Amino acid sequence: MKKKLPFDNDVLKGLMEQYPTPFYLYDERAIRENVRCFNQAFSGFPDFQEYFAVKAAPNPHLMKIFLEEGCGVDCSSMAELILAERTGFTGENIYMSANDAPIEEFAKAKSLGAVINLDDITNIPFIEENIGLPAMISCRYNPGPLRTGNAIIGNPIEAKYGFTRDQIYEGYKILKEKGIQRFGIHTMVASNELNPEYFLETARMMFDLVYKLKVIVGVDIEVINLGGGLGIPYIPEDKPINYEALASDIKAIYDEKIIGRDLFPAKIAFESGRLMTGPYGYLVTKVLHKKETYKDYIGVDASMANLMRPALYNAYHHITVIGKENEHIDHKYDIVGSLCENNDKFAIDRYLPKLEIGDILVFHDVGAHGHCMGFNYNGKLRSAEILWQGGTKSKLIRRAETLDDYFATLDF
Repeated sequence: MKKKLPFDNDVLKGLMEQYPTPFYLYDERAIRENVRCFNQAFSGFPDFQEYFAVKAAPNPHLMKIFLEEGCGVDCSSMAELILAERTGFTGENIYMSANDAPIEEFAKAKSLGAVINLDDITNIPFIEENIGLPAMISCRYNPGPLRTGNAIIGNPIEAKYGFTRDQIYEGYKILKEKGIQRFGIHTMVASNELNPEYFLETARMMFDLVYKLKVIVGVDIEVINLGGGLGIPYIPEDKPINYEALASDIKAIYDEKIIGRDLFPAKIAFESGRLMTGPYGYLVTKVLHKKETYKDYIGVDASMANLMRPALYNAYHHITVIGKENEHIDHKYDIVGSLCENNDKFAIDRYLPKLEIGDILVFHDVGAHGHCMGFNYNGKLRSAEILWQGGTKSKLIRRAETLDDYFATLDF
């Protein structure tokens, strides 16, 4: 699969006249089309909801797209809960999945009527003693040695998240004894996974667990949240997940293990973030310097402070060189930023067309876990975010930071 940009060079040049590089650019129409396709694929379930993972792209303009498309949001901090509230999400359209959370965050979620997803069995007395238990509670299940994870999230037995198998039964028993009558359940055991079988196995695991909770504890589960982790094809040769096929296969398992056992027809949910916005965000940056030493380096005006995934995960992001899309890819470069860290590299030994100072590079697939993971090391300022609405129409949805912003919390 050849990665192409949705906008032509004239559109990009027009945007660059309005917004200095580096900046993030999101394709609104593609995000809307994607979420509609995802929701349509799962429309055969008795009830279905995508809870957009706010941590992937915490911007109210992006979140509003999901509100308008009938989605909920998954939050994991006070700031994300407030973003959800101020964007217009209410009640059980908010799923609060936090770990090691202070009581203030649980209190805020309870005040919003959100579904609170407990990460640990000790959360039960912690919440009860401080603010009282809410009417509906979900618990996060960690299957431990029963499953294997992947490179990003790690093996479940090593992960800090969730109840063990023994704890999940004990937790629901305690909650039932305390008068809770409405329950959800949640898991997430992989991140950026492209193998559909992984999610089918997760569905089997969770549907069997729901059955055992009914038999052993006597609780009905209203919401089965299968988590996020559905991957996107960062590498051109990767194959994207087929939504229709995935939904159809999960539905067959649901019909067998939930409907076939006369269980409560639970709502199915996902909390996808990367899948929703990842492929539809772009980082636009300009070549500032060429350096030829032991290797050939291309220095750009973005840095790891703008996009840290390559340094953090050795992640691949495809690069388009504007105006040189059809030139020979015959020069090997390290694409680097200006931080005083040697791992401030977007690409290592990447073959690209011959680059010159002033060339414009566009990094693909940065619409999730891109801008939001930025930081201010070396006093670097976080870039603007632009929502592209087609043609020459765009909207500034986050201005670039200024030095005044950077110094605002200091007392000279």
